[in-house]
Amino acid sequence: MWSKVYGRLVGEPKRIDAKAGAGVVGVSAVACAACCAGPILGFLAAAGVTATVGAVLFGAVGVAAVLVAAFVWPRRRQARRCRPAPAAEPVPVAAPRLRSPS
Repeated sequence: MWSKVYGRLVGEPKRIDAKAGAGVVGVSAVACAACCAGPILGFLAAAGVTATVGAVLFGAVGVAAVLVAAFVWPRRRQARRCRPAPAAEPVPVAAPRLRSPS
């Protein structure tokens, strides 16, 4: 009733070897890693360089702000100290003289 062809019976359901497909997946993964590794590493390097430049610029701007504040703040405090005290009484001031055009 059943005849054997290529080591299995004709009409018998075909058995799929699960391990045979794993080799194809493994080869595909290796090929993907070899092909895509360069662009992925390039993107990560660009992101790292951008983050480094951003951190350096942020630090430089911070240092510049501190230096500006270090020079401006003491002068403003000194300028406040040198103001004359307000007078307790009204101070008379002479009226200005207007010159007539000649």
